[in-house]
Amino acid sequence: MPPESAPLAAPEPGSARVETFSDAVFAFAATLLVVALEVPSSFQELERVLAGFAPFTLSFGALILIWSVHRALFRRFPMADRTTVVLNSCLLFVVLFYVYPLKFLARSVSSMLLGREAAGGVEIGSFEELGRLFVWYGAGFAAIFLLVALLYRHGVRRAAALGLGPGAREQAAFLARHYAIFVAVGLLSILLAVTGLGLRVALPGWIYGLLGPLCGAHGVWNARRTRRAAG
Repeated sequence: MPPESAPLAAPEPGSARVETFSDAVFAFAATLLVVALEVPSSFQELERVLAGFAPFTLSFGALILIWSVHRALFRRFPMADRTTVVLNSCLLFVVLFYVYPLKFLARSVSSMLLGREAAGGVEIGSFEELGRLFVWYGAGFAAIFLLVALLYRHGVRRAAALGLGPGAREQAAFLARHYAIFVAVGLLSILLAVTGLGLRVALPGWIYGLLGPLCGAHGVWNARRTRRAAG
């Protein structure tokens, strides 16, 4: 993820409430990831619960990464206008939707790597089901980062009102493009899943590995563009 290098702006009135509500929604989403809400009544049940912590760790880590992106956004642009509230509300809604495809995919990966017991008995019965799982996961992934990108684009327009200079506007534009790359990769994964291309080797999942090279290339391009503009 991009470093948090932008200077802090003076928060708009109400931005603290937006962040507090957002953190509460992320906390609720984390609760939905929990393997079990009841204390096991037998040692066998305890072992099944403990075995489920591998997929829980994977899905919880992904949720924390999304939360950190959201936190960095509001650290740079502590906005609370109507457009921000609408976009942020949509983002939180999608995060809650995203929890179950994320949890199921994490269990499926754990099943492949550690055995069926580590996934809590979750299994995928056909390549058609696998493709549909990648479609649901990709839809949530693309929607989340589309909304993040739109919030950063809105930050470009709100920079002057927040007392931020051209440098902050340029950084917001860079981050909007950065997260648009995430959207493009998510849509590519959906396309592969819908067409069935590479499903036997889980290509719609492996395609997310493109994020590193693409975001790195975008960072290099932006640095060169900034140097040319300064020179």
